[in-house]
Amino acid sequence: MTDESGRKPRQPRQRKQMLLRLDPAVHDALARWADDELRSANAQIEFLLRKALADAGRLPGAARPIPRRGRPPRRPAEGAEGSGHPEGPEDGSRTPNQP
Repeated sequence: MTDESGRKPRQPRQRKQMLLRLDPAVHDALARWADDELRSANAQIEFLLRKALADAGRLPGAARPIPRRGRPPRRPAEGAEGSGHPEGPEDGSRTPNQP
């Protein structure tokens, strides 16, 4: 399959899977830590491994960043640029949208 320029579209790299055996107490501690950071245990392990590799100067340059999960960042409404309050009024009250 090719795109309009005649090139093949780039396929995302398949993520490697591996079995990891952990002491149950280590797994429980890791799961609690991941929960505190709003990550899955798997994402926490990858985060920690990447950090350890980077700290040791062994993170390959070809390693892609960890994909962001969850809700995308909020974009300001049109005409609201420079208002200084992208989240709304300081008192937290919201006014309904007017037609």
